[in-house]
Amino acid sequence: MKIDMNKQELEKIKQKALEEHIPIIMDDTLEVIEKYLKENKPHKILEIGTAVGYSAICFTEILAEDGQIDTIERDTERVKEAKENIKKAEVENKINIYEGDAVEILPTLKNKYDVIFIDAAKGKYPFFLKEALRMLNTNGIIFADNILYKGYVRSDYNKHKQRTAVRNLREYIKEVNENPELETEILEVGDGLAISKKK
Repeated sequence: MKIDMNKQELEKIKQKALEEHIPIIMDDTLEVIEKYLKENKPHKILEIGTAVGYSAICFTEILAEDGQIDTIERDTERVKEAKENIKKAEVENKINIYEGDAVEILPTLKNKYDVIFIDAAKGKYPFFLKEALRMLNTNGIIFADNILYKGYVRSDYNKHKQRTAVRNLREYIKEVNENPELETEILEVGDGLAISKKK
């Protein structure tokens, strides 16, 4: 894998995304995920929310040798940029982008995954969870990023326009905590990370 030669390239992608206020995975969140996956390298990862491809490129470092990442993005401009970034990082053979709305694409997927990373529309997290559970292998892990959403999820303060997102994120947390098939922990890294392991 050539990604080590491209640390500089990856840094450029990250800086550009930050300058343009494109939400990408935070360093400490990435660190936690990498720590979880170093022991058992996943063969199949599904990412819901590609943005500019930064996290998918990072995940190729922890993939099993023959591993594959499927990632979904509906924003055409971001898909274009993600494809360019993935090419620059020389990992096109590892990453497959589905272009379109995850709400429409997920129900059509028949694959099984070892890891599912949710980082897309906050208001859709409960739907993403339902689909993720259907496709998750035994001992698989679901990571849901931004689960505490700037602290709103654990506070009484709700801006009107954030209300739906906050309500749905709370519902997600409730569901993963109450699901007997899952073992869940919520970490306060980045903007909150929910880690749910399938027993």
